[in-house]
Amino acid sequence: MPQRRVITGRSQEPRQRFAEELRKLRAESGMSLRALGERLGWDWSLFGKMEKGETLGSPEVVQALDTHYGTPGLLLALWEVAAGDHTQFRERYRRYMALEAEAVSLWHFAVSVLPGLLQTPGYAREVLAAGGLKGKELEQQVEARMGRRELLEGEDTPPFRTILSEAVLRMPLRDVGDWRGQLEYLAEVAERPNVTMQVLPLSVGPHGLMNATVMFLRLADGRTVAYTENGYRGDLIEENATVERLQRAYDAMRDLALSPVESRKFVLAMLEEVLCDPST
Repeated sequence: MPQRRVITGRSQEPRQRFAEELRKLRAESGMSLRALGERLGWDWSLFGKMEKGETLGSPEVVQALDTHYGTPGLLLALWEVAAGDHTQFRERYRRYMALEAEAVSLWHFAVSVLPGLLQTPGYAREVLAAGGLKGKELEQQVEARMGRRELLEGEDTPPFRTILSEAVLRMPLRDVGDWRGQLEYLAEVAERPNVTMQVLPLSVGPHGLMNATVMFLRLADGRTVAYTENGYRGDLIEENATVERLQRAYDAMRDLALSPVESRKFVLAMLEEVLCDPST
């Protein structure tokens, strides 16, 4: 049987194929990115990022491109395949980690689990084990997570603000000693000049970020990107309008949180409860 040949020679990876198609269509139209943005009413830099494979954009943007290029449904179909490709999540996380290392400041909200930057080995091990890791892989991931803490250590460290839902602190570890160590570490980190920690009481009720953890990275070029995460996936968000929407929700929530001084007292009170518990 003759060997099956590649018809187009183009990428078979969904995300890259989508980006290639966008580049090809714009090149054929002879239109610049800036002109495309003016024609369709979106920031031209968004189309540049889509053509580089850095973001997929929203289905509304893709539908507008389908109409503009006269390719009804083609781009949206490619977008759906790319959006459903699970291998992209690892790529997004790798890109997020690279951006995190370059960030000049970081803002974070924890809905259910402490951020990796503030975890102790005991906390990280129990949380990762609950996610299904074990054995050598578990220990490798714990070590990797501890390595991330270096971002907040040393003299030239970026400012880091975290808002912790009270629910995060109301879910202790099974190992009381590890939980005590985690609370002690939080109280210590909260006194660092580059770290601001606030607790969001459960009594504030529903809010705009109650369904996902989010990290905002302020980059050296002035841009802000966001990374949202739930129990099953993470998304790197670079589209200005979406990041702005998330930031407004974060700012509103920050106004409801305890002050940094009150928040540290809250953690110390929880630590006192653990120390005084006769069962420990």
